[in-house]
Amino acid sequence: MLMLAAILAIFVYGMIAAMLGTILPPISARFRLTPRQNGAIAFAQALGLMIASLAVGPLLDNEGKKAGLVLGLALISLALAALPRSGGYATLAALLFVLGIGGGIVVTGANALVSDVGEAYRGTALNLVNLFFGLGGMTTPFLAANLLKGNTLKLCYTAGALAFIALLVQVAAPIPAPNGNESFVLADAGAVLARPILFLLGLFLFLYVSCEVGIWNWLTRHLIAQGIPETRALNVLSLGFALGILVGRVAVAPVLIRVPPTTIILVAAAAMAITSFLVLRARTAGAAWPLVFFAGVAMAPVFPTTLAIVGDAFPRMTSTAIGFAITCGWLGLAVSSRIIGAIAGGDPKRLKKALLVIPAFSLVMVGLGAAIRAVLP
Repeated sequence: MLMLAAILAIFVYGMIAAMLGTILPPISARFRLTPRQNGAIAFAQALGLMIASLAVGPLLDNEGKKAGLVLGLALISLALAALPRSGGYATLAALLFVLGIGGGIVVTGANALVSDVGEAYRGTALNLVNLFFGLGGMTTPFLAANLLKGNTLKLCYTAGALAFIALLVQVAAPIPAPNGNESFVLADAGAVLARPILFLLGLFLFLYVSCEVGIWNWLTRHLIAQGIPETRALNVLSLGFALGILVGRVAVAPVLIRVPPTTIILVAAAAMAITSFLVLRARTAGAAWPLVFFAGVAMAPVFPTTLAIVGDAFPRMTSTAIGFAITCGWLGLAVSSRIIGAIAGGDPKRLKKALLVIPAFSLVMVGLGAAIRAVLP
């Protein structure tokens, strides 16, 4: 029951992670939004994610994961119910901010719950549960392209209904109350935040989330700018990138039993640099699909495996440490979206140049991965 609760929460988060990139083309056309405004909307979501994941760690350590997961899923349900009735740019930004708050709480709470339940094989457990993030991310654009025919109203209501079902499961699940060993103690927070390894891991997630969300939010618009029809572009995102994340996490889970997680994230960063660069050279859907798929496979283990490393390195106040690391990741979401939107400006055809941020950040991750591996072999 605990794993089901975590799986449903991660699945819902996967759906909302792909939501912005899926609804941006029709919403941009409806409200005549520029790439710069798209970047500002993505920044609003990122700001909500950062605030939530930074603030929720102490709440989870003191009040338990159930309180956080219920609160986060309630906010997601409300935001998705209101999105179809948004009146323009300002309303969209506000609702994406609320969606970010809910998402930040859910992703921190679900990963902290799995980190506790699967402590003996933390890396394997986190990758297996987070494969449902890939499944959720695949579901959103697939539904939009093939079943709902781009109907954003039905898409938001469908995702909102699933979020509410997940909320009910959290209420029913026997999620354990916090114990004294894990509780947040303000006097001890300095010792956690003073360890350089937490900042190295946080910076690594900052760069990684910049890359992953760059794909989620901008790939569809980039492919459309190359002349690929919107339906095919959405399927490349769904059956390419999201499927690659799903497959990659299934594949890496048994490998983590034998191979150190620090080695996994180093190899993944190198593969990200290569595959993301090749994706930007593709001009047709047929060429883009396999490249996007392998980019998803390369990115798949990075987020959950890095969180597993955080959990291993911080047995006390684990949720607080995980929340800090995830907050660094959401900062990457905010920065990359602003950079990509600013470089692209008002011309969607300049997205290819702007998206070179992704392979560039991946190369920096290779150096950071080597440093983390040296400190935590």
